[in-house]
Amino acid sequence: MKSLFKSKPKTPADLVRQTRDLLIYVDRNSDTRESKREEKMAELSKLIRELKSILYGNSEAEPVSEACAQLTQEFFREDTLRRLIMCLPKLNLEARKDATQVVANLQRQQVQSRLIACDYLEANIDLMDILVSGYENTDMALHYGAMLRECIRHQSVARYVLESEHMKKFFDYIQLPNFDIAADAAATFKELLTRHKSTVAEFLSKNYDWFFAEYNSKLLESSNYITRRQAVKLLGDILLDRSNSAVMTRYVSSRDNLRILMNLLRESSKTIQIEAFHVFKLFAANQHKPADIVSILVANRSKLLRLFADFKTDKEDEQFEADKAQVVREIAGLAPKDHP
Repeated sequence: MKSLFKSKPKTPADLVRQTRDLLIYVDRNSDTRESKREEKMAELSKLIRELKSILYGNSEAEPVSEACAQLTQEFFREDTLRRLIMCLPKLNLEARKDATQVVANLQRQQVQSRLIACDYLEANIDLMDILVSGYENTDMALHYGAMLRECIRHQSVARYVLESEHMKKFFDYIQLPNFDIAADAAATFKELLTRHKSTVAEFLSKNYDWFFAEYNSKLLESSNYITRRQAVKLLGDILLDRSNSAVMTRYVSSRDNLRILMNLLRESSKTIQIEAFHVFKLFAANQHKPADIVSILVANRSKLLRLFADFKTDKEDEQFEADKAQVVREIAGLAPKDHP
């Protein structure tokens, strides 16, 4: 007889609704007695783990696409994402990790061929303000940072962050004393500047002056070795991308930029030298060098040629050798230009 009264298994939508109810409860009832609150928090953690298990599968089963679609639809039907983000600081570490994975996965889930997470975020774009500002909270930075990187997979969301005042904050976040948080901020910064080519090209063209002034002074000329190394590598990735050709032409026409790159070429770190070379070669290859660029290269010609004579990568690299030979030819053949 007992089996007749078994409770019906909860559907994915039921689990989301229960999660939402508990998030509302946790948010509103901060003065509940401790034992009741702990019980509710344990229940919430268990539900978030169940949501994760549906989206990712577990040791016994792969995820079922129909269940994932139901879960996703219910999640974005109301404000569950907002509530989860707002309540994240109140969860324990394991529940935070699970919640972060749930949010990450939901960005990729399609319902009837649509990424409904993108529609939701466009209508609730202020959530990006919370996620970016998370870098200022040591306990939350890595969770909010991981969520943020998944959300900016959507081009419209990335555009919002790029065009917001938040972009200026990244130059400080990348230099935070906490290494893990600084590295996470650097990973998000790189994603923002490389994922959506057309949006990035538009952002850099519109914001060229302040952006590269900050990039040069705070990152390329930072006293921190790791910051300089990451910054010069990312600069190469940005300038060598065809979508950014107009920005690249402008960057390599500046004597201040050339001076910074020549200083990086003289670094004791081989890695920084090699990455700096990949940007420096663009100055050398520019067929329309301004007169002041030519005069700097001519004035430093013998030093540069001496440097390149001993310049080698650790592994044999034919492309690098070909680029180096081309740069040497360009510099050796330069004649001073008369200033107009």
